[in-house]
Amino acid sequence: MPPEWAPHARTWMEFPCVNETFGADPDGALGHSRAVWASVANTIVEYEPVSMVCNLGDGDAARRLLDSAIAVHETPTGDAWARDSGPTFLTHPDGRLGATHWKFNAWGNQGFSDFSDEQHVGAFIAGLAGAELFSSQMVNEGGGIHVDGDGSVMITETVQLDPDRNPNWNAEQVETELKSFLGVGNIIWLPRGLTGDYGWFGTRGHIDILASFVTSGVVLAHTQPDPTHPDFDICRENLRILRAGTDAAGKPLRIVEMPAPVTQAVDGELVDWGYLNYYVCNGAVIMSTFDDPNDGAAVELMAELYPGRKIVPHDARAIFERGGGVHCITQQQPAVSGG
Repeated sequence: MPPEWAPHARTWMEFPCVNETFGADPDGALGHSRAVWASVANTIVEYEPVSMVCNLGDGDAARRLLDSAIAVHETPTGDAWARDSGPTFLTHPDGRLGATHWKFNAWGNQGFSDFSDEQHVGAFIAGLAGAELFSSQMVNEGGGIHVDGDGSVMITETVQLDPDRNPNWNAEQVETELKSFLGVGNIIWLPRGLTGDYGWFGTRGHIDILASFVTSGVVLAHTQPDPTHPDFDICRENLRILRAGTDAAGKPLRIVEMPAPVTQAVDGELVDWGYLNYYVCNGAVIMSTFDDPNDGAAVELMAELYPGRKIVPHDARAIFERGGGVHCITQQQPAVSGG
């Protein structure tokens, strides 16, 4: 699996469909989510090609919101988080494109998403991309892994060892599967995710709001500076583990801290907002921002970490309200010499 900052052939996304997460009102929550997803797609298409996968019958609604340059494909879907149900693309040194299709059961079959159709979307996208498909027997989502392209992957115990995802699997089995289907050798485990990620629409600990590789050997880590916040100890423990960790070559990792937004709750509910749920595309970084006092400093730090790329802030509050961020609704297809 190449790192996200490697050149892309295109970005894949999914259009929100009628379900419990988005509702059924095209003039209400569903329509608002569709407009936000389309806004992200219309931003990315300024930098690279974008393809949008829609539920049967939703193509016209998607086209009305999307830039005309965006390709629209219809297939039965049940949700709209392409990072998680979409394929994890792979590359071969000879220029072939591959894709790992993880088993998908809607984040441990939590009850808010029917995955009977969604579990097939990854294979559908891989087919459209012309990728050779490799089917894993492990339940996993793209938001549950983060690679550096040089043999390392970061994961969390509460996702990979979730009894509702992979009952009876142990850490050794998980590591063997990741090595086989990602081409990695160095597995970095973090214990759990942010507190707000364990509520309704949560993922129970996705890595892509906790830590991300910026380049090989460099990790950007979400931190919570408020000692009264329930994520304070979680982030401190993550930093301890990451600072003791190494890359695949055995070199110590360089850790960069990204402070959390100031906002801790909305309407009395703890949020899991964070700036690490961003998407690196060709020539740009599409950032999740929140109209928060810390947005400006986060954008400045990202600009330092990604020189040569335009930093594009995008209000992600409506995406996080449904359970994710900009990274969660995007999936990169790497460029290969074969096409």
